[in-house]
Amino acid sequence: MQSEVLINEDRIRERVLQLAAQIDCDYDDKIPILVGVLKGSFIFLSDLVRLLKIKHQVDFLTVASYDGGLTSTGIVRLVSDLSVNIEGRHVLIVEDIIDTGLTTDYILKNLQTRNPASLEFVVLLNKQECRKIDVPVKYSGFEIPDQFVVGYGLDYNQYYRNLPYIARL
Repeated sequence: MQSEVLINEDRIRERVLQLAAQIDCDYDDKIPILVGVLKGSFIFLSDLVRLLKIKHQVDFLTVASYDGGLTSTGIVRLVSDLSVNIEGRHVLIVEDIIDTGLTTDYILKNLQTRNPASLEFVVLLNKQECRKIDVPVKYSGFEIPDQFVVGYGLDYNQYYRNLPYIARL
């Protein structure tokens, strides 16, 4: 694989630590549930929850919109749902990357119907210039340009998730 490292391990580690500290402060008096959007968020979520000092819970959901390509199909489908009731709960959706906003908007609308007390997004990589739908992101790790990236949980055809950094494919 020919790749260019965009964000190295040290920068990722430092930023995840900063995000955890921000969440600890904002949710000090609450018990949030962190919802990892699989599969891409699992490494980010894992690192994030180990740094949190607040009491919290974790759950997962799986959505799909890429189907193996380099761009989103524009069609979002729920593959697996949450296992817990989020009504009245403070929910933090943990995403690896937000680009067009289509998947994020789908998740937001779906989970809002379940009446959480609050619903916010934590995203490692934010591709603001790709937005087709504006979505609210409370916690953002890094702004990146419109490039296809892999590593730190992000994949191409299920490969390269294991890279400890973010690289342009």
